[in-house]
Amino acid sequence: MKSFFSLLLATVLCLSARADGKGTIEWPAIKAFHTVMSQTFHPSEEGNLQPIRTRAGELVEKAQALTKGAVPAQYDTPQMRDAIKRLQTGSKEVQTLVTKKASDEELKTRLASLHDTFHEIVGLCRNGDGHEEGGGEGHGHEGHSHEGHNHEGHSH
Repeated sequence: MKSFFSLLLATVLCLSARADGKGTIEWPAIKAFHTVMSQTFHPSEEGNLQPIRTRAGELVEKAQALTKGAVPAQYDTPQMRDAIKRLQTGSKEVQTLVTKKASDEELKTRLASLHDTFHEIVGLCRNGDGHEEGGGEGHGHEGHSHEGHNHEGHSH
Protein backbone atom coordinates (compact mmCIF):
# COMPACT_ATOMS: atom_id res chain seq x y z
CA MET A 1 0.00 0.00 0.00
CA LYS A 2 2.90 2.34 0.73
CA SER A 3 4.22 1.88 -2.80
CA PHE A 4 0.80 2.73 -4.23
CA PHE A 5 0.80 6.06 -2.41
CA SER A 6 4.37 6.72 -3.49
CA LEU A 7 3.39 6.14 -7.13
CA LEU A 8 0.35 8.33 -6.69
CA LEU A 9 2.49 11.12 -5.24
CA ALA A 10 4.99 10.94 -8.11
CA THR A 11 2.17 11.05 -10.63
CA VAL A 12 0.48 13.98 -8.93
CA LEU A 13 3.76 15.88 -8.91
CA CYS A 14 3.95 15.46 -12.65
CA LEU A 15 0.31 15.98 -13.47
CA SER A 16 -0.23 19.10 -11.40
CA ALA A 17 1.70 22.33 -11.45
CA ARG A 18 1.38 25.71 -9.84
CA ALA A 19 0.61 28.60 -12.13
CA ASP A 20 1.65 32.00 -10.79
CA GLY A 21 1.31 30.49 -7.30
CA LYS A 22 -2.48 30.70 -7.59
CA GLY A 23 -3.99 27.63 -9.18
CA THR A 24 -3.32 24.14 -10.43
CA ILE A 25 -2.97 23.41 -14.12
CA GLU A 26 -4.11 19.91 -15.04
CA TRP A 27 -2.68 17.91 -17.95
CA PRO A 28 -5.56 15.55 -18.73
CA ALA A 29 -3.81 13.82 -21.64
CA ILE A 30 -0.90 12.60 -19.50
CA LYS A 31 -3.33 11.45 -16.81
CA ALA A 32 -5.26 9.46 -19.40
CA PHE A 33 -2.06 7.86 -20.71
CA HIS A 34 -0.93 7.04 -17.18
CA THR A 35 -4.21 5.28 -16.42
CA VAL A 36 -3.86 2.89 -19.35
CA MET A 37 -0.11 2.46 -18.81
CA SER A 38 -0.53 1.54 -15.17
CA GLN A 39 -3.37 -0.88 -15.91
CA THR A 40 -1.32 -2.68 -18.57
CA PHE A 41 2.30 -2.44 -17.42
CA HIS A 42 1.90 -3.51 -13.79
CA PRO A 43 0.06 -6.75 -14.62
CA SER A 44 2.85 -7.52 -17.13
CA GLU A 45 5.36 -7.39 -14.28
CA GLU A 46 3.50 -10.33 -12.81
CA GLY A 47 3.39 -12.20 -16.12
CA ASN A 48 -0.14 -11.13 -17.10
CA LEU A 49 0.06 -9.78 -20.67
CA GLN A 50 -3.69 -9.98 -21.32
CA PRO A 51 -4.34 -6.31 -20.37
CA ILE A 52 -1.79 -4.97 -22.87
CA ARG A 53 -2.88 -7.45 -25.52
CA THR A 54 -6.45 -6.17 -25.24
CA ARG A 55 -5.69 -2.46 -24.70
CA ALA A 56 -2.69 -1.72 -26.94
CA GLY A 57 -4.88 0.31 -29.28
CA GLU A 58 -6.08 2.40 -26.38
CA LEU A 59 -2.49 3.09 -25.37
CA VAL A 60 -1.76 4.31 -28.92
CA GLU A 61 -4.84 6.58 -28.83
CA LYS A 62 -3.72 8.14 -25.52
CA ALA A 63 -0.18 8.68 -26.86
CA GLN A 64 -1.59 10.30 -30.00
CA ALA A 65 -3.69 12.62 -27.85
CA LEU A 66 -0.50 13.68 -26.05
CA THR A 67 1.25 14.30 -29.37
CA LYS A 68 -1.61 16.34 -30.82
CA GLY A 69 -2.64 18.13 -27.63
CA ALA A 70 -1.24 21.22 -26.00
CA VAL A 71 1.59 20.67 -23.55
CA PRO A 72 1.23 22.94 -20.51
CA ALA A 73 3.61 25.87 -20.95
CA GLN A 74 5.77 25.01 -17.92
CA TYR A 75 6.56 21.60 -19.46
CA ASP A 76 6.75 22.61 -23.12
CA THR A 77 10.42 22.07 -23.91
CA PRO A 78 12.18 20.40 -26.83
CA GLN A 79 13.10 17.52 -24.50
CA MET A 80 9.44 17.04 -23.53
CA ARG A 81 8.27 17.11 -27.15
CA ASP A 82 10.94 14.54 -28.06
CA ALA A 83 9.90 12.26 -25.19
CA ILE A 84 6.23 12.52 -26.20
CA LYS A 85 7.09 11.59 -29.80
CA ARG A 86 9.04 8.58 -28.54
CA LEU A 87 6.07 7.64 -26.35
CA GLN A 88 3.83 7.66 -29.41
CA THR A 89 6.33 5.66 -31.49
CA GLY A 90 6.81 3.16 -28.67
CA SER A 91 3.06 2.76 -28.20
CA LYS A 92 2.69 1.96 -31.90
CA GLU A 93 5.53 -0.57 -31.62
CA VAL A 94 3.74 -2.27 -28.71
CA GLN A 95 0.54 -2.39 -30.75
CA THR A 96 2.42 -3.91 -33.70
CA LEU A 97 3.85 -6.62 -31.43
CA VAL A 98 0.35 -7.39 -30.17
CA THR A 99 -1.02 -7.55 -33.72
CA LYS A 100 1.80 -9.89 -34.79
CA LYS A 101 1.18 -12.06 -31.72
CA ALA A 102 4.74 -11.57 -30.49
CA SER A 103 6.03 -13.65 -27.61
CA ASP A 104 5.18 -12.58 -24.09
CA GLU A 105 8.85 -11.89 -23.39
CA GLU A 106 9.24 -9.64 -26.45
CA LEU A 107 6.06 -7.74 -25.61
CA LYS A 108 7.00 -7.42 -21.96
CA THR A 109 10.44 -6.03 -22.87
CA ARG A 110 9.00 -3.42 -25.25
CA LEU A 111 6.28 -2.42 -22.77
CA ALA A 112 8.95 -1.96 -20.08
CA SER A 113 10.87 0.33 -22.44
CA LEU A 114 7.69 2.34 -23.08
CA HIS A 115 7.16 2.57 -19.33
CA ASP A 116 10.68 3.96 -18.98
CA THR A 117 9.86 6.63 -21.57
CA PHE A 118 6.75 7.54 -19.58
CA HIS A 119 8.91 7.94 -16.48
CA GLU A 120 11.27 10.16 -18.44
CA ILE A 121 8.27 12.44 -18.99
CA VAL A 122 7.50 12.28 -15.27
CA GLY A 123 11.10 13.32 -14.61
CA LEU A 124 10.79 16.24 -17.03
CA CYS A 125 7.69 17.37 -15.18
CA ARG A 126 9.31 17.03 -11.76
CA ASN A 127 12.82 18.27 -12.42
CA GLY A 128 12.76 19.80 -15.86
CA ASP A 129 15.66 17.65 -17.08
CA GLY A 130 14.16 14.25 -17.80
CA HIS A 131 15.94 12.57 -14.93
CA GLU A 132 14.26 11.75 -11.70
CA GLU A 133 16.25 12.39 -8.55
CA GLY A 134 18.73 9.62 -7.87
CA GLY A 135 18.70 8.69 -11.58
CA GLY A 136 20.92 6.27 -13.39
CA GLU A 137 20.46 2.68 -14.39
CA GLY A 138 18.49 0.60 -11.95
CA HIS A 139 17.34 3.68 -10.06
CA GLY A 140 14.02 2.05 -9.21
CA HIS A 141 12.00 5.19 -10.00
CA GLU A 142 13.08 7.35 -7.08
CA GLY A 143 10.11 8.45 -5.06
CA HIS A 144 7.96 5.42 -5.75
CA SER A 145 7.99 1.70 -6.31
CA HIS A 146 5.75 -0.49 -8.40
CA GLU A 147 5.92 -3.52 -6.16
CA GLY A 148 2.57 -4.49 -4.75
CA HIS A 149 0.82 -1.84 -6.86
CA ASN A 150 -2.89 -2.27 -6.34
CA HIS A 151 -5.25 -1.42 -9.19
CA GLU A 152 -8.54 -2.14 -7.45
CA GLY A 153 -11.34 0.01 -8.67
CA HIS A 154 -9.97 0.29 -12.22
CA SER A 155 -12.16 -1.11 -14.95
CA HIS A 156 -10.64 -2.99 -17.85
